Amino acid sequence: MKISVFTIFPEMIDGYTSQSILGRSKDAGLIEVTSHDLRDQADDPHRTIDDSPFGGGPGMVLMSEPVFKCVETVNPPRPLILLSPSGRKFDHLTATELSELEGFSLLCGRYEGVDERIRKNLCDDEISIGDYVLAGGELAALVVIEAVVRLRQGVLGNEDSKNEESFVEDLLEHPHYTRPAEFRGEKVPSTLLSGNHEEIRRWRKIQSLLTTIRKRPDLIDKRGGLTLEEKELLQDVEKHKE
Repeated sequence: MKISVFTIFPEMIDGYTSQSILGRSKDAGLIEVTSHDLRDQADDPHRTIDDSPFGGGPGMVLMSEPVFKCVETVNPPRPLILLSPSGRKFDHLTATELSELEGFSLLCGRYEGVDERIRKNLCDDEISIGDYVLAGGELAALVVIEAVVRLRQGVLGNEDSKNEESFVEDLLEHPHYTRPAEFRGEKVPSTLLSGNHEEIRRWRKIQSLLTTIRKRPDLIDKRGGLTLEEKELLQDVEKHKE
C-alpha cells in the first residue's frame, strides 16, 4: 500500500510513521508512507503558501497554486482526501474501505483552512476524525494512517486481533485482564481462568454487549438492534441474576 501525505510539517509524519507498527510495516515493505512538503512548490523566497482571506476575517488560508502544483507534480495515488472538520466522520467502516485500496493520499489543512477551489477541484473526498478543531491536519492524518494500515494483511502479529476489536461488529470490545489473577482484592473473572474456550467466548460476547449498551447505545441502534442470539444471551444472564 502506498500513502502520500501533503503537509507543511513532513517531519511530523516521518517521525511517527517510523515507529512501532507503522515503522515495522515500512521496514517489511508492506506499506510506503511518503510525505511531501507543500512549501517546496512556493514560488517566493519566503516559501509562502498561505494568505489572508478575501472579505476579511481572522487567520490565514492555504493558497491554491502551491497546493495544486505540489499534488500535480507528485501525481499521488488516488483518492486524495482532505482532512477537515467539515468532512464525513471517519470510523471503522471508512478505515476498512481504505484498507482495501492499493493506495490513497491525504492533504493536511492548516490555519483557517484551504482555498475552496482546492476542496472542490483537487480533492476527491473529505474526512473528519471528530467534532473538534485541531491546529492542522497532521494528527488527523496519522490517526487515519494507523487505523487503516493495521487492517492490512500481515501488519499485525496476530491476525485475530483486528477481528476481535471494538467497532468490528459495531460493538465495543470486552474487558481484558492479565497477571496477577488477584490485585488489591479484585479477582479476574473465573471464566477466563477456566480453560473452557466456548465459555470464554460466550463471556466475552456478553461483556461486549453489556459494555456497548451501557457506554455507546448509539452503536446498537446503528446496527439495527440486537440479533436473536444476542438477545438470548442477555436474557440468560438476567435469569441467572434472579
